[in-house]
Amino acid sequence: MTRPDDQRDVATRIGQAKALLGVDPRAAAKLARTLPPSLEVRFLLGAALRRSGEVAGALEILDPLAAERPGAWGLHYEQGMALAMLGRSDEAIAALERATAANPRASLAWHALGDLNGLADPARAAAAQARLLPGSVGDAALVAAVLAWVDAPGTATSDALRARFGLDFNDPAALRLLADVAVRSGCDAAAEGLLARAVAAAPDYAPARFHRAIMLLRLERFAEALAEVAPILTANAAAGPVRALHASILMNLGREREAVEAFAAALTVMPDDARLWHAYGHALRSIARQSDAVAAYRRAIDIEPHFGEAYWSLANLKTWRFATEDVAAMRALLENAALGTDGRGYLHFALGKALEDAADYGPAFGQYTAANAARRAATPYDAAAHSAFVQRSIATYRPAFFADRAAVGCPARDPIFVLGMPRSGSTLVEHILASHSRVEGLSELPDITTLAAQVRGQGGYPQSLAEVALGAFAELGRAYLERTGPRRSTDRPHFVDKFPGNFLHIGLIHLTLPNAQIIDVRRNPLACCVSLFKQGFAAGQGYSYDLTDLGRYYADYIALMAHFDAVLPGRVHRVSYESLVDAPEDEVRRLLDHVGLTFEPACLRFFDNDRAVRTPSSEQVRRPIFRDGLDQWRHFDPWLGPLKSALGALANAPADRP
Repeated sequence: MTRPDDQRDVATRIGQAKALLGVDPRAAAKLARTLPPSLEVRFLLGAALRRSGEVAGALEILDPLAAERPGAWGLHYEQGMALAMLGRSDEAIAALERATAANPRASLAWHALGDLNGLADPARAAAAQARLLPGSVGDAALVAAVLAWVDAPGTATSDALRARFGLDFNDPAALRLLADVAVRSGCDAAAEGLLARAVAAAPDYAPARFHRAIMLLRLERFAEALAEVAPILTANAAAGPVRALHASILMNLGREREAVEAFAAALTVMPDDARLWHAYGHALRSIARQSDAVAAYRRAIDIEPHFGEAYWSLANLKTWRFATEDVAAMRALLENAALGTDGRGYLHFALGKALEDAADYGPAFGQYTAANAARRAATPYDAAAHSAFVQRSIATYRPAFFADRAAVGCPARDPIFVLGMPRSGSTLVEHILASHSRVEGLSELPDITTLAAQVRGQGGYPQSLAEVALGAFAELGRAYLERTGPRRSTDRPHFVDKFPGNFLHIGLIHLTLPNAQIIDVRRNPLACCVSLFKQGFAAGQGYSYDLTDLGRYYADYIALMAHFDAVLPGRVHRVSYESLVDAPEDEVRRLLDHVGLTFEPACLRFFDNDRAVRTPSSEQVRRPIFRDGLDQWRHFDPWLGPLKSALGALANAPADRP
């Protein structure tokens, strides 16, 4: 017979093992092995082994225990997670379903079940996530605890999460839940760090890799995202969501033809996913398969009739025209009061394009105005803050500032930056350059913006550049080349980064890559601004939703470019869109001469180049230069008063013609 003192000693040591489980599971397992093998101790040992990474050994203990105690939800949770960590997803789902059946309030089990289902069956995943209790992801106390950990990661904040919510940092399912809370709180970098820990702890736990790949994609670390998704793509070959994520990453890496195949593979598994058909349409459009893109967008609308963005994607083909029944369908959809703001905005843009194509200009402009009003309501824009940024840039980038930092950057000559206002002709210029045998076009890259964010100090950017050590500028230039490297698919010595907004970072480009070429594409102010007002951008162009803001933004652009012309004379080569249309060979020869390339006739036959193009001008650059876009803005001249007032003297000035 066990004496009371012995019983108390065993109970004390079990308590010690339980306390160790959350902080040192190996020590917990070592202690559990010294205790009498009761059911509680065996369960504790199995949980400790799982969290120590000895998953096969954990299952040897947990499997018979789970069979013995069908109503013990914790046993089934531990068994399910052990199976999931070994990549045995179907068995893991079954075990977690037993856990949630035994305890419908088991939020961590519901979350893990939703994660596993999300890799194979999004509908079942949504059902599982819907069962999460307020104390799991959305509870204010949990959010506060996670944010406290984000601000000061360490023992105290980790202990608080463990003590109050039972979430251990050695359990990949708990790390996944914490990452979910971090994402919903806008802490993407912290979420990625939590997911990296989960992957390190359980390399075969597919949900951790899947969601880390999503986070890396959001953080624009595309090559890392591709590497993270590769193992689960192999292990979950038929999983539609994994295939879809793989396709999205390939698109962002500029591997559009591979992305088309990946989207098609995902659609064989998820044929009724409207968003997936829509993304497939974008991929098809990028490689000039317009009729297939139209069919994909149409399929998305068939599945989801209120899908306003799919209608806009059809309109955004530019060279495509809506039928009468399409116009009627869009009008009917706009009568639906339940239509969301985002979908409503896209439908107004699409209907505006249809009416403009029919030469019904007044109603068309009314639709464009309604579209932009919907966008502005959802995405406020601070014009004064942007103007202040431009003025800070002008104040920072003085001749002495550049003289003190002459030739401190990376000497590479690879990049050619094509920048300026969107809808200015920058895609055309990139396509011309990319038709040269020594130039590869990489489309719009986010990497300069990312570098700018990295050097944003306490005082703000760009004045923070004054505090950057001289040697760091070369490091930043090399970092840019490393980030862009995975997107390159040829051995051509030069590549084009055609991100229009890089005009805001010319100072940073000059300091980090002093030998890179910078091309500013300039278009008639009214033509450019009206084209912007008609364009339903997915995001990032908040200034374009109001004519006055649009005019101010264009004026700020001109002021900043004039400043760089003054302090860095000759550094920026300007291409006039109008001159390019009037005398293409002369302009192309000037452009190539500035870049240091010999003239090649292929640059004049750029429309024969079958490279992928992902911008709104993708269809337009696949045909010879045309004059249609020069005066289209005049159809809307009666309604441009606010734009002209904001532009001031610029409204009456032609675009710069070198």
